[in-house]
Amino acid sequence: DKGLLLLVDLIRLLCPSHVVQFSSGRSKYMPNLTPDYVDDVDGLYTKSKSRVRNRGFRLAEFTESLEFADEEKESPVVFTGHKLMCVQSDFAFRKTPRNRESHNKVLRDLAVLGYLGQLQPPVPKPLCPLHGLTPYQVPFNAVALRIIHSDVAPTHILYAVNASWVGLCKILDDVRGYAHGPILLAQTPICDCLGFGICRGIDMEKRLYHILTPVPPEELRNVNCLLVGAISIPQCVFKSQRGLEGTVPYVTTDYNCKLPGASEKIGARETKETREDKVHPKPKLYRKV
Repeated sequence: DKGLLLLVDLIRLLCPSHVVQFSSGRSKYMPNLTPDYVDDVDGLYTKSKSRVRNRGFRLAEFTESLEFADEEKESPVVFTGHKLMCVQSDFAFRKTPRNRESHNKVLRDLAVLGYLGQLQPPVPKPLCPLHGLTPYQVPFNAVALRIIHSDVAPTHILYAVNASWVGLCKILDDVRGYAHGPILLAQTPICDCLGFGICRGIDMEKRLYHILTPVPPEELRNVNCLLVGAISIPQCVFKSQRGLEGTVPYVTTDYNCKLPGASEKIGARETKETREDKVHPKPKLYRKV
């Protein structure tokens, strides 16, 4: 779907020398990403080589005799050849068109859990729960905020950020100088993402975000923007916190999915069993994991 189109964009923009493509006998979803294929197909944001040449004219045969200005001759995408290396796997897997969505969700959760594994000590020890880890304290006026996958009212921004997976980004704008926060961005910026983390809690009295992340402190000094997207924290992270008594923070079965921004695309990816036992951050700012 859009993932394939975005992959075509990345190959065009990054201009790799080699592309390694893994497949198996049952993988019917991905065409061979040859240089000719990448040149001839439209991506999510970039156009094919023929579309760039034609400049939108209906009759392609006439475009060769047309004269363009110097700035029109320069294409924003540089087409370059690459060597495609196809690897055929002998291992069968259970991914089918019927279970594709749930299968992809499992892979996303595994990727998030693997990233969170960097928070654990390197020496083999019992896993440390999130409430046993020391978070970074980030002042409200040190970073800007943006919810990139849904329109959220400014009064509900902190509800959406709390207990969410956040991208730790660096924008060109200087966010310093604001006496109070939070600082909200009107548009989603094009910026560098230095890593990811979990907003473990928000202290409204001291106006601080509590962020858990494996990103080293020397890189965190460059972070001045937090972006929240449609990537959800795996449910096991909330449900399997050892050492907690009583109600587990951020876990509820009494959740209104009809609220604007409550389900979005994430709800469409969940299975029926998952929806029946909904896990979602509670709209309270003071609760800590």
